[in-house]
Amino acid sequence: MSGPGLGPDPAPARVRITHPRTDAVRRPPHRPPAREINEQTQLGDVYMSSLIRSQRRLGLIVCTILALMLMGTAVAGALAPRFADRSVLGVPLPWVVLGVLIYPALILLGWYTVRSAERNERAFTELVRRR
Repeated sequence: MSGPGLGPDPAPARVRITHPRTDAVRRPPHRPPAREINEQTQLGDVYMSSLIRSQRRLGLIVCTILALMLMGTAVAGALAPRFADRSVLGVPLPWVVLGVLIYPALILLGWYTVRSAERNERAFTELVRRR
């Protein structure tokens, strides 16, 4: 409006309205770990090395158990003559252990290996999804 003899009202000054966090330090964009792994960055290498390390540890444990089972039978036969001299249904005991009893143990060891490897992979997947 114009007053008596003053002319038109001057235009109101422009006001800049901003969010209070606009001046805050900006964070870099979120990069999911899967992308870090795919792009083979240093962080992705850390994720992958943790998975590989856990799977390697499992493999070493399983191989050690297997070696102890098989070598234990051989050592028992070599060091304990009674073990080698005994027989079951006319078959020497070391042959029975190696030919019959070892297979259920190997099946259980295989089941344990698969179950543990899947558990390691699930833990890795959850870690990657959480980030």
